[in-house]
Amino acid sequence: MCGIAGIHSLSGNQIPALPRALAVMGELLAHRGPDDAGTWRREGDSAGFAHRRLSVLDLTLSGSQPMVGPNGSVIVHNGEVYNHVELREALAGRWDFVSGSDTEAVLAAYQRHGTECLQHLRGMFAFAIDDGERLFCARDRFGIKPLYYATVGDWFLFASEVKAIVPFLPAIETDPKAFAEYMTLQYGLGEQTLFQGVRQLLPGHALTVENGRLRVWQYWDVDYVVDYNHAPDYFHRRLAELMDESLKLHLRSDVPVGAYLSGGVDSSLIAILAARMSGEGGPAFHGKFSAPPGYDESAHASAAADAAGVALHQVDMGPGDFIDNIKDVIYHLDYPVAGPGAFPQFMVARLAAEHVKVVLGGQGGDEIFGGYARYLLAYFEQCIKAAIEGTYSGGRFVVTAESIIPNLGVLREYTPLIQQFWRDGLFESLDRRYFRLIDRSADMADEVEWGALDRDGVIDAFSAIFNSRKNVRHEAYFDSMTHFDFKCLLPALLHVEDRMSMAHGLESRVPFLDHPLIEFMATVPADLKFKDGRMKFLIKETFADMVPQSILNRRDKMGFPVPLSDWLGGPLKEYVNDLFRSEAARGRPYINARSVARNLEGTARFSRKLWGLLSLELWYRAFHDRHAEFRQLLTRERSSLPTCVSTSA
Repeated sequence: MCGIAGIHSLSGNQIPALPRALAVMGELLAHRGPDDAGTWRREGDSAGFAHRRLSVLDLTLSGSQPMVGPNGSVIVHNGEVYNHVELREALAGRWDFVSGSDTEAVLAAYQRHGTECLQHLRGMFAFAIDDGERLFCARDRFGIKPLYYATVGDWFLFASEVKAIVPFLPAIETDPKAFAEYMTLQYGLGEQTLFQGVRQLLPGHALTVENGRLRVWQYWDVDYVVDYNHAPDYFHRRLAELMDESLKLHLRSDVPVGAYLSGGVDSSLIAILAARMSGEGGPAFHGKFSAPPGYDESAHASAAADAAGVALHQVDMGPGDFIDNIKDVIYHLDYPVAGPGAFPQFMVARLAAEHVKVVLGGQGGDEIFGGYARYLLAYFEQCIKAAIEGTYSGGRFVVTAESIIPNLGVLREYTPLIQQFWRDGLFESLDRRYFRLIDRSADMADEVEWGALDRDGVIDAFSAIFNSRKNVRHEAYFDSMTHFDFKCLLPALLHVEDRMSMAHGLESRVPFLDHPLIEFMATVPADLKFKDGRMKFLIKETFADMVPQSILNRRDKMGFPVPLSDWLGGPLKEYVNDLFRSEAARGRPYINARSVARNLEGTARFSRKLWGLLSLELWYRAFHDRHAEFRQLLTRERSSLPTCVSTSA
């Protein structure tokens, strides 16, 4: 796990002060790789790479980067290619390996297969290769590892985090499309970021820069071709086999491996399976809120740790911790995304980094196996509609309203959401109803200047993805909902996962996101994943004898809720009021700061309004207001990073 960055002249001309530019990029990514640092420059200074290393595989200097191959190709790589052992065996006759790192396996695979090497990689990665003729960059299938890029004049720049590109931007402007998506959903739907002109390479995509031209393409996507030929026993058995295979690969490490425990099914299962497989599980980590009541899940985390036979380390978080750390959280995020769970993730990652370099987590389980309560709510309404209209047909309704009713108790904690959901628009089409469930802007009519934004464009972009038959053709409603979240919400959650762990030099691995497992789950009939409206039915049934029943049968799991609204009535009030009544806050585009300050109190317990607006204001302060400081980094005294100058590429 590392930080990577680079600059490429589109014209092939020399890049002035390239050593200093690369040093700055490396400095801004230093938290991602505290173990080693290096740069590479092409002869003539028309291109260069910067790298910060977190040593996890091959801890010797032979695994250092940028890595130059015998053919002159150069790579910088972030992440882990878990099947590097198998790649070495396949390529042994074509490449003389000199290290034990997965990075060299990627370089060797590129020499053998060119850009098709991506089809042979299994893991989480973002990398760039300069072969002397072109720059080739790629990102893993799910977006576990980040990669951003921008063109500034004659320069093409890329980096693991936007902050390493910011010094080169002549100005920072807010992208209105990305802003509208963020204020509506609290994540984006495409390649735009809140930084206008800075794009993310989307999951499963690659790019080349050759002869001054940029080309971007998609190399992988999930395809829902449902298997109706096998009995349920087959799917249970195959899921267990693929989970076993994924865990074996994800446990490959030259340093100890720990695990997150949230108290839910996903992280508990990962920790228990890993402990049984390794014979001695590493330590586990949990964050809790002892006060106010209703947020403490530590008892469930302790039950999972006991089942795994591992030590559990905990951090208890309060409003003082939030005030002390929230600026760092937003800085490391690069820009606001997803929900307030970023704060406890930051705190738990800091705790974990005191004990291990690598930690396993359960991210992806809700999107893959169907764990969000809104799936049940949206599906139940569509069932009622179909029952009234007499339209149960066509394979969309794999579960009936009658069979769902006994399982509706899981929605007990979501009564305010249900009241809002059924207040208007009852029985619209599924895409409209699902959009209402994920729309975070319902209580921000006055705070956001919607007239200056393309709100309809957000809805159209959502509908194009949700209703696309490219991946989910004519199968169940359940697949349409989970697929949208897999494509759009999951990358936002992975953004948080990566940034909060790497802020502390910690590698976070997510074993559910192994592409053979994902491709298999896309073949599972929806009625097996969502039997009788029972969320996560397949995985719960498959591993029922491993996970404590107190966790399997929970009906009160609500993600990673943070008591922001409760704190707003107490210790957080003065902090928030000072922010939004400031002169700086009154000048933000698209935001009515006076309405924000006036309307924040009294927000619903689990409203995202406070988080969405607070993190946005802190983002403006961290980057827009400090842009001149970032620019000045390029003219500071030179640093002493080790440099490798190639004479052959």
